Amino acid sequence: MRSIDQPVFRKSPLFLDLWAGRQGKRGSSVCVRAMTEPTCHTVTITLLLEQSDDESIWRQAAAEKIGVEPSLITEIRLKKHSIDARRAQIKVQLRLDVAVNGKLHLEPECNPSYPKIPSGAKRLVIVGMGPAGMFAALRAIELGWKPIILERGKDAIARRFDLAPILREGRVIEDSNYCFGEGGAGTYSDGKLYTRATKRGPVRKVYETFVEHGAPSRILIDSHPHIGSNLLPNVVRAMRETILASGAEVHFEKRVTGLIRSSNGEKMIGVSTKEGQEFIGVAVLLATGHSARDIYHLLERERVRMEQKPFAVGVRIEHPQPLIDSIQYSYKRTACRHPMLPAASYSLATKIRDRGVHSFCMCPGGFVVPSATESDEVVVNGMSLARRDSPFANSGFVVSIEPEDTEDLRREHGVLAGVAFQKEMERVASRAGGGKQKAPSQRMRDFLKKRDSADLPDSSYFPGLTPAPIHALLPKGVGDLMQEGLRHFGKSMNGYVTQDANLIGFETRTSSPVRIPRDPQLLEHPEVEGLYPCGEGAGFAGGIVSAALDGIRCAEAIASKSSEVSRLRVNLG
Repeated sequence: MRSIDQPVFRKSPLFLDLWAGRQGKRGSSVCVRAMTEPTCHTVTITLLLEQSDDESIWRQAAAEKIGVEPSLITEIRLKKHSIDARRAQIKVQLRLDVAVNGKLHLEPECNPSYPKIPSGAKRLVIVGMGPAGMFAALRAIELGWKPIILERGKDAIARRFDLAPILREGRVIEDSNYCFGEGGAGTYSDGKLYTRATKRGPVRKVYETFVEHGAPSRILIDSHPHIGSNLLPNVVRAMRETILASGAEVHFEKRVTGLIRSSNGEKMIGVSTKEGQEFIGVAVLLATGHSARDIYHLLERERVRMEQKPFAVGVRIEHPQPLIDSIQYSYKRTACRHPMLPAASYSLATKIRDRGVHSFCMCPGGFVVPSATESDEVVVNGMSLARRDSPFANSGFVVSIEPEDTEDLRREHGVLAGVAFQKEMERVASRAGGGKQKAPSQRMRDFLKKRDSADLPDSSYFPGLTPAPIHALLPKGVGDLMQEGLRHFGKSMNGYVTQDANLIGFETRTSSPVRIPRDPQLLEHPEVEGLYPCGEGAGFAGGIVSAALDGIRCAEAIASKSSEVSRLRVNLG
């Protein structure tokens, strides 16, 4: 299939003459062949927003790019859709597959097709059923292994009922909440699929796997795909059904409390749970997510080496969505968003005194949700439903924290000093909020002027907000960097700094403050054979797609090493 980014023969007198048949017998035959032979092309066109849904205009623009009459185009398929709102006149870029005098190649149907696990297959113990664990399991099945998945939380549907106590009563169910349970933290925190990790593996395959299991096919087309927290639970349930149908095992409400080594102590071969059950395999893939702090403490007790790594903390900023729409789409605040435009998003980043200050996990038309995993803390995160139709826009607004920033905590907490740093912020937020998951909050301009807020704007945060001096509650230095960052962003997004915005404390779970090291090729812990750290909790991913890709890579690495060991044994034998 040809890829055409510039018009062919556009404004060419020779082409016009050939088309009119005025170049003699040889010229005419060339023109007829060009018009009659079936060809397929990929073209990129840019249209005004109002034209972008009109397939007749697609046809005209594609014909001009290819250099044929529109009537010769027999089939068009949309491959990619992106909105360019950098100027007042909004445009839409479309990538199209186009057939001339023929048909496009059929695209394979998105139906899950995984083999049955053979009897006697090698067993892989997977701890955690977020995207890293689930995609590792699916890839292991394709490679002929039997995954044994252990998830501390409940299945996605039962988990939904455990969100009610934290929302309505301020009571945290520690193993079943916005962070823990089937699908991981992403299940109930938006379902954003956009990633920059395009070199880490088959991103398209990850999207197709979601579509195979019920996600909207639109995620294969949109430049910033998103599933939505109302749709994701059914998607991850369907993925679990595929895993089980292949003959794998899934065990819910199994919190891992112990590691099992081989008789000589050199190899990790399994884990034990708080009920005393043991699960044994050829290897252990650790994919527990960034909030499973008890796993870090377990590894510390077992003398499994870990390392500190940078992370980020801050607040969640909530604006009225119409304000963000008017800024990003360049229209008056009193006007309504065009019905063809989605709720607007933004991404902001700068560096101040060698520290990153940036937005994080922006949720247009979304909600701020309580993401604590223990009752003595307040943690906030964002989510959106598929339609993104909430009247609020929210985003994390965070400052990077380096290992040296937690030096005063290392004496007591060692490599888990970053975890202690996060935890102290979360306890401060709980006390300032007044308990029951109420969160401390401050109007944005009050934060910049370091003054108390007498009242607060409306918010999507269901447990409720308590006016509090966020500027004074933040760790030393963090608040000052955030204030400088906000002033900087206010210049690039005119209207962003407003008294109508809430700063809600605190956003602390942007990523793990710990990395569990692994060999860059084998993906195995360098000192513990058979242990494969994976995903966000191990410090090797940041989001649904990158975690899924890491799960796939780890499953392949495990199978590859096992095959190599088997070959060596055969050769030695």
